[in-house]
Amino acid sequence: MIKLLAGSLLGVILASLPAHGDILVKNGDFAGVTVYYKVILPKDYDPAKEYPAVIAFPGGAQTMPMVDGMIARNLKLQADKHGYIVAVLSAPATGRFYEGGAVVFPAFLDKLLSDYKIQGRKFHIAGISNGGLSSFHIAASYPKYFWSVTGFPGYLVNPTDERVAALQGICLNMHVGEMDRGWLDTMQAQAATFRAKGMKVRFTIEKGQGHVMTTLEGAGAARLFDQFDEAAHGCGK
Repeated sequence: MIKLLAGSLLGVILASLPAHGDILVKNGDFAGVTVYYKVILPKDYDPAKEYPAVIAFPGGAQTMPMVDGMIARNLKLQADKHGYIVAVLSAPATGRFYEGGAVVFPAFLDKLLSDYKIQGRKFHIAGISNGGLSSFHIAASYPKYFWSVTGFPGYLVNPTDERVAALQGICLNMHVGEMDRGWLDTMQAQAATFRAKGMKVRFTIEKGQGHVMTTLEGAGAARLFDQFDEAAHGCGK
């Protein structure tokens, strides 16, 4: 009986440990708001080691199915290849992350810093469409937590002098589809403003692409992770 109990207990303990390279489904309460999110762990994840990390937001309503789509198309393959921890968030009841959902920050970031050994104790933050707006919004609100901010597409909403200045020193990556005229014009103008202020910005127009850019999916998403790598050592050109 003792052996059976010991074996059962060991099974419970092992089942509770994350598998290497796994995608964990998690939730937590931050500022009284419940957030559901998924965490991609690197292959051969070792909790004693430091890893680079990305906070990512999907587009649209930022629901969990959109989280899953972003993981499959833009994140999982390259996170494994580059050895990153990636947390992808679903918007809470208070709204998208450039709106009422922003209330969960910076507590959410502090939680990840306590759960994982994050390289330099800073994140890269990236998102698609509404997720890109969210990324710039959170980075401008809490700049000390970030190496880089990436919108594909995405830009800073409400770019007051104070919020633009907050992004000084952060690597800015702005990718937009050639056919996505409204977003292209806005992002191009904002990138020019950032550059005029001496900020570190990469602006790319994805040829033949619309609002959803397949050029940054699958193997193409390697460019995003290469830019994350660069940002931790100084921005690329």
